Amino acid sequence: MANPLQAENPRRAVRIGICGLGTVGSGTVNVMARNFDEIAARCGRPVEIVQIGARRDNPACDTSQLDTTREIFDVANNPDVDILVELIGGTTVARELVLAAIENGKHVVTANKALIAEHGNELFAAAADKGVTIAYEAAVAGGIPIIKSLREGLVGNRIQWLAGIINGTGNYILTEMREKGRGFAEALSQAQQLGYAEADPTFDVEGIDAAHKLVIMASLAFAMPLAFDKVYTEGISGVSSEDIRYADELGYRIKHLGIARRTEQGVELRVHPTLIPQRRLIANVNGVMNAVLVNGDAVGPTLYYGAGAGAEATASAVIADIVDVARTLEAKPDQRVPAAGVAEGSQGGTQVLPMDEVVTSYYLRISAQDKPGVMSQVAKICSDQGISIEALIQHEPAEGEALVPVVILTSRAREARLREAVAQIEALDTVEGEVVRIRVEPLG
Repeated sequence: MANPLQAENPRRAVRIGICGLGTVGSGTVNVMARNFDEIAARCGRPVEIVQIGARRDNPACDTSQLDTTREIFDVANNPDVDILVELIGGTTVARELVLAAIENGKHVVTANKALIAEHGNELFAAAADKGVTIAYEAAVAGGIPIIKSLREGLVGNRIQWLAGIINGTGNYILTEMREKGRGFAEALSQAQQLGYAEADPTFDVEGIDAAHKLVIMASLAFAMPLAFDKVYTEGISGVSSEDIRYADELGYRIKHLGIARRTEQGVELRVHPTLIPQRRLIANVNGVMNAVLVNGDAVGPTLYYGAGAGAEATASAVIADIVDVARTLEAKPDQRVPAAGVAEGSQGGTQVLPMDEVVTSYYLRISAQDKPGVMSQVAKICSDQGISIEALIQHEPAEGEALVPVVILTSRAREARLREAVAQIEALDTVEGEVVRIRVEPLG
């Protein structure tokens, strides 16, 4: 039976080639099949998958009626494909595939944050030269439309800063540690059993995944080139249940944040565990959910919340990009929204602020001997570095223990000064081990 939309609309179908049939690829095939009519209506013409390139079939979706090839470059070279959807992951083959598609005059949709963060400058320039589009909404925060918001919805604003919980695995682990009192290792094991964490969780728990996403958002927010190699990255493996309990006592939650902030000296790009006030909405984003808080000079703070991963949540973003590209297939290149948010060559050479120059407040946890005068020594060291103590917790030592935990919240201080103060505190005879240090952000 003919599709009624095709009868009413003489414009030919937009032809899609999908490379990669994993979780996101299968989700994209399923959602496109299920919502064919709605997608066609919003696009103004049918959108059809004409070829799939994948090393193997995926039982999660039915591709028996589709042209399937085991050679993904067949899709990039197929003259019947208008838009290539890259869902294979990685950066080496994916880069070659996208460049081949661009060279052949095809538009590209990708969910590959590592590819965009590490090679986006090159790919965007190649696409501009060929007059085609690269769309990558699904590369950051899954189904949350944060790329469109930064590139289009907030275009009238001067973005001051943004902060995001942009890795669901890390957020799940910290949530389990706070709500169930699990240690990091136990919470990570639980995440792996549930399929939230990979067998090798390094990219998630050490902040590399979040750094990829942060640099993409910062590039759009501040009209700057992608600068993945300049992001300060710190993971959550050093966060303890003890720190989470003390944070609660002080009225804070610990979240793994990606933070980008505009300052007079340059842009801060940093990923690390962060204490944020419990009253902030973003402090109450739990489990595997993602959220991004953006502060613009005109609109003020806006919060974007939703599923940051998953087959259909990410497919939602992939298909949104397909429709956006399909709507402008006949438009002149300069009438489309640029991949980088500004016209090619219009990005500024924004300086990324070295971490030593970043100014913020800090949470410090010190294991000290239960002797008089320890706090006066610590206070003097901080004072000599221009750091004030804003709050302090000191409980009685546990029975039979010679060490007492001392928890301090400091005033805002430059990272280099705080680091020097910590080194001097650790050198005291009355202090044992390393001082735990977690940055504090009010996000107000």
